[in-house]
Amino acid sequence: MFDIGFTELVLIAVVSLLVIGPERLPGAIRTAGAWLHRIKRGFNDIRQEVEQELHNDSVLQELRKTRDEIKAGVASAEQELKEDMAAVNRRSGEDADSGEDAAAGTERGKTPASGQDPSTP
Repeated sequence: MFDIGFTELVLIAVVSLLVIGPERLPGAIRTAGAWLHRIKRGFNDIRQEVEQELHNDSVLQELRKTRDEIKAGVASAEQELKEDMAAVNRRSGEDADSGEDAAAGTERGKTPASGQDPSTP
């Protein structure tokens, strides 16, 4: 991370031993270690939050894409249903017209009254 070699660490240890002193050096190292641990944990927490947000964003984009696909499918199905209903209405209108024509034809031809022989005029 910081690209510090062994010689740099030895130099830092010797300078800190001279500046802080041998009595307070162990406590200072513990304090510095605790602070480094807190900083590292904070960076890891931030990294995890960012990764979680990126994951949530990708999931949200997938959900939006799926929603759009479903809407398109529903619109397509609705259009097909309307077309089918129009075709059924046209067919039922044609059947009704042919049924009216058949009823009108029997009325024009006048069926014989009851009791009369259908073969006699």
